[in-house]
Amino acid sequence: MSVLDPQNLSELKFTRNFGVMAHIDAGKTTTTERILFYSGKNHKLGEVHDGDATMDWMEQEQERGITITAAATTLLWKDHRLNIIDTPGHVDFTIEVERSLRVLDGAIAVFDGVNGVEPQSETVWRQGNKHKVPRICFINKMDRVGADFVMSLNSIKEKLQANPIPIQVPIGIEDTFTGVVDLIENKAYIWGTGNGENFETTEVPADMKNDVERVRMETIEKIVEYDDELLEKYLNGEIPTAEQLRGALRKGTLALQCFPVLCGAAFKNKGVQPLIDATVFYLPSPLDVKAIQGFDPQNPEKEIICKTDFDEPAVALAFKIASDPFSGNLAYVRVYSGQLKVGDSLFNPRTDKKERIQKLVKMHANSRSEIQILRAGDIGAVVGLKFTGTGDTLCDAKKMVVLESITFPEPVIAVAVEAKSSADQEKMMAGLEKLVKEDPSARIRIDIETGQTLLSGMGELHLEILVDRLLREHKIQANVGKPQVSYRETISTASRASYVFDKMIGGDLQNVRAEILIQPGAKSSGLKVESKLITAKTNPIPQDVQRAALSGLREASEVGPIAGYSLIDMKCELLDLSYPQDTPANEAGAKASVALAFREAVKKAQPILLEPIMKLEVSAPDDFVGPVISDLNSRRGKVLSMNFKAGGGQIIHAEVPLAKLFGYATDVRSISQGRASFSMAFLEYSPVPAKIKDEILTHLGRF
Repeated sequence: MSVLDPQNLSELKFTRNFGVMAHIDAGKTTTTERILFYSGKNHKLGEVHDGDATMDWMEQEQERGITITAAATTLLWKDHRLNIIDTPGHVDFTIEVERSLRVLDGAIAVFDGVNGVEPQSETVWRQGNKHKVPRICFINKMDRVGADFVMSLNSIKEKLQANPIPIQVPIGIEDTFTGVVDLIENKAYIWGTGNGENFETTEVPADMKNDVERVRMETIEKIVEYDDELLEKYLNGEIPTAEQLRGALRKGTLALQCFPVLCGAAFKNKGVQPLIDATVFYLPSPLDVKAIQGFDPQNPEKEIICKTDFDEPAVALAFKIASDPFSGNLAYVRVYSGQLKVGDSLFNPRTDKKERIQKLVKMHANSRSEIQILRAGDIGAVVGLKFTGTGDTLCDAKKMVVLESITFPEPVIAVAVEAKSSADQEKMMAGLEKLVKEDPSARIRIDIETGQTLLSGMGELHLEILVDRLLREHKIQANVGKPQVSYRETISTASRASYVFDKMIGGDLQNVRAEILIQPGAKSSGLKVESKLITAKTNPIPQDVQRAALSGLREASEVGPIAGYSLIDMKCELLDLSYPQDTPANEAGAKASVALAFREAVKKAQPILLEPIMKLEVSAPDDFVGPVISDLNSRRGKVLSMNFKAGGGQIIHAEVPLAKLFGYATDVRSISQGRASFSMAFLEYSPVPAKIKDEILTHLGRF
């Protein structure tokens, strides 16, 4: 039976759903372009630096030579169907990696052979750990000056606390890099000039045989540990076959106990075909992945298992929303159970709405091909959904289930956006709402004191892209202010408060008492809201009123008492919601009472102001290490450690408040005569020192 017509569930063993992830400029998109070319999906090599990479289809991506949005495609390789998502490497677009890994079964982690593990490599690796995604590693750029396979391998062990198992070693290094030795097959693959479609399979070069044999035996000893039967044979002197080694290594990889490591130079067309083979050999099929768990929307305590089965009720997760100028929203979905067919209706438990499937498509970057059905294990897109957002579950109305949603990072920086004319104001807000629906790591809010519309994001580049898209795609004429830090607030002690709301709303008298308890939460825990109401036998509170009350708590937390910033890292419990015997429960009264009780509780809980702290990694020549550290100290930075860099220079690890990093790219180049480089990633929100807090509040006009 062919994989092209997967009518039988067992055919899913020929499917691989995986992403390509890495630090910026490690070569993810170049690697993906080679995969497309060698599989026959593309007939020419797309180059990032030329602005014609298939997967970087947005104008902003082509102009900057970076990936901004995750792009999906499907291709065939040796009777296997590969669904691939190419993700961004820049820290500002980490939401794209998060939501992609949420629905993928495996991943290729690409590392720069010169720099090894870099800051964003650590971030995406942690995201892979969080979602328990099996990975294979590809050490790229082995042709570059300073490339070091052993250093890169060791950095995976030390910085990621992982267990990498090399299944290849490079032949040559830097400008002499010509191919790889496959330690499983004990063969050499040599690439010549040209586009790399063809390579020569030969014996291991004579001058490498001793070293290869030593490394190969070390690799075999590690692999056989994942298969007891194979280990016993090996201990009895039997050398496993290549097929047996691949089987044992697959077991270890799927169990997240080890990570196969390959190497190559994607830009020079070397080493990519064995990498594609490795995705087939070692990454899981949908049948290898544990059945996903959800819960009953009517009873969150009740767990529901969604089996990977075509005959089960349909369950899918919308992991990305894109605006389509011709057909409305385009919702990227992963089908976990059952089948989605054109003409079917599915239920969205979050919005309590039915959605009709008008059109299904398979994506190839920004182009698409129409299909009639998506089955369990498939990734595709639904055109025209009206009520569905990122992280929503779509399910059969007869068997409702809610899957765990996608967590979105908190934005750390904001700009004021103002339409140039009143006629453009409504159009601008509609454009901003579309951008925020597509990208949940962006937020819009109206400053209650100034009336300004604030667009928040993950960094300066993120905001630059969002504003550029607003002006270009939505044809908005707008003025944009300077970037401002997006602070947060939290509480330092527990507090309990009650409030009796007794006022007219909409012509009806509302009389309701609310009592809440708020407590500090762990760092980076966000806001947790839950109901501790005890169901009364008389005059019970309806579920919709309880939901409205919890919604009121969340809305109240969006404006803190110090400077009007959102409250985070705290837990809110609704303890009581009561009405007089003859008064019906009402949603508006419930929301108002809990919001006012929340405001009272926060005042007594010793609120504190938080600022975003960035993890900074600066690479500088030895001559400029002193000035760079001195500059970091002047920015309230905390230098954590320094490491010698292969080839000279040092890598400085530091934590610095985001407020002090505006314009740092220009400053660090000036300090080092253009020879230092840096990368940064969001670390956490941390309390602002008292003296700095006064300066911030004065600047914000709160004093």
